[in-house]
Amino acid sequence: MPRLSRRLALAGAAGLLSLAVPLISGGPVAAQSDSFYSLKTTTLSGQPADLGQYAGKVAIVVNVASQCGFTPQYTGLEKLYEGLKDRGVVVLGFPSNDFGSQEPGSADEIATFCKKNYGVTFPMFSKLVTKAGPDQSPIYAFLGKSGQLPSWNFAKYVVGKDGHVVSFFPSKVRPESKELRDAIDAALAR
Repeated sequence: MPRLSRRLALAGAAGLLSLAVPLISGGPVAAQSDSFYSLKTTTLSGQPADLGQYAGKVAIVVNVASQCGFTPQYTGLEKLYEGLKDRGVVVLGFPSNDFGSQEPGSADEIATFCKKNYGVTFPMFSKLVTKAGPDQSPIYAFLGKSGQLPSWNFAKYVVGKDGHVVSFFPSKVRPESKELRDAIDAALAR
C-alpha cells in the first residue's frame, strides 16, 4: 500500500505541474517565444509597442548608451537606418545601463540627447536589462537564445524577416562595417 500511495502522490504532483505549464507559458515569460516579432515592449516615450509591427523587415537591434566610448555609433546607426529603411531595414535602439552605468538618464533625457546630438529618428524603446538574470528583459532573453549576449554597449543583432537572429556583432563592429552590411544584405535576400 505505501507504494501505491507514493505513486498516487507522484501522479498528483505531475498533474499539478502539467496544469501549471499553460499558466507559465501564457504569462510574462515572453522569452519562450519563437520570434522576436511576437514580443512586446514600450517606446522611449512610455507607449506600448508591439514588435510585430516590424515583422517582414530586417531589424538591427542595438543596446545603446549615452555616455559610452561607442556612443558616436549613433551617427552610423542613423545613416544605416536612413539609407536602408526603404529596403525594409529598421534599426531598433534599446537603452541599457548594464555596462559601466553609461545610460543613467531618464527616458526624456535619453530622447533629447539622441535627437540633439545625433539626429536619431529610428525607433527607440524604454531602458531595459540585457544581462542574464532575474531582471533580464524578455527581449534580451530571446536574443540570448542565439548564444550571444552583449558584453558591452552597442552590440548588434541582425534579426531576419521571420524574427530569428541571423547574426551578432560585438560593440567594436561599426554600423558602416562591411561585415554588418553583408549580414544585412544576406538577411534581405532571404
